Amino acid sequence: MFDGFEEFDITTTGTTIHGRRGGAGEPVLLLHGIPETHLMWRHVAPTLAERFTVVATDLRGYGASGKPPTGPDHAPYSMREIARDQVEVMARLGYDRFSVVGHDRGARCAYRMALDHPRTVTRLAVLDIIPTADTYRNVDREFTRGFWVWSFLSAPEPVPERLIAQAPDVIVNHMLDAWSERPEVFPPEVRAAYVEAFRHPDTVHAVCEEYRASITLDYAHDEADRGSRRITCPVLALWSGTGFLAGRYEPLEVWRRWADDVHGGPMSAGHFLAEEAPEETACRLLDFLSASPAAA
Repeated sequence: MFDGFEEFDITTTGTTIHGRRGGAGEPVLLLHGIPETHLMWRHVAPTLAERFTVVATDLRGYGASGKPPTGPDHAPYSMREIARDQVEVMARLGYDRFSVVGHDRGARCAYRMALDHPRTVTRLAVLDIIPTADTYRNVDREFTRGFWVWSFLSAPEPVPERLIAQAPDVIVNHMLDAWSERPEVFPPEVRAAYVEAFRHPDTVHAVCEEYRASITLDYAHDEADRGSRRITCPVLALWSGTGFLAGRYEPLEVWRRWADDVHGGPMSAGHFLAEEAPEETACRLLDFLSASPAAA
């Protein structure tokens, strides 16, 4: 996996970020979701690297990246801070402008980056999400069942931390199995890598803090930007055609409230698009990232 990619650990203002870089051409940053690490891009990154310089990182708090201390306001784990890490990493690698592709939590980091750093992000691809504030605006019984992890992980410390510590394999494997259409795409060694990260208390606490920041700071930042700031670069939105998002929202309509140039559609996969349908995901991303500005 990741043949030809070099590993790195880069110190940012708030922590250290672990990742890999490979390929040549215009830079593209890949950001993962929960319960994954940058390993989720193992099938897609090599294909993109045939045409682009690909950087895949672990978000702050996840995998081999740092887990900085936090406080009552959860600010170190807001998407604003997590996005700043990634901008600094890319700058250290020599890229002041780049495209960003994010899945799940990584997509929330990616669109926050596009709002906070509009001169930096040239193209934005968001996989299987809508903005955080829009998600919270439509809360009911079905939401609490479909997005249970948002409530569970944002519960007051130390409740989720201690519960996960008792059986990290149960929660990680449940996410992989329940949210996918093809659980078999996660071989034992990949499952083991994802579970291993959740065996570390500092990782679990950091992930919980990120969800606590989501319901407070991330929501507030989105609402502050609503109607006053827009995503200025081309946007590709992809989502599971059978997942919770497809049955509850009109993703393109939602994203067009935030950006002028939005394209995309559903895919024949569960939540984990890059792992369940890597060839289609890579193809859609290559078309988007390679398009001329007028065609994007």
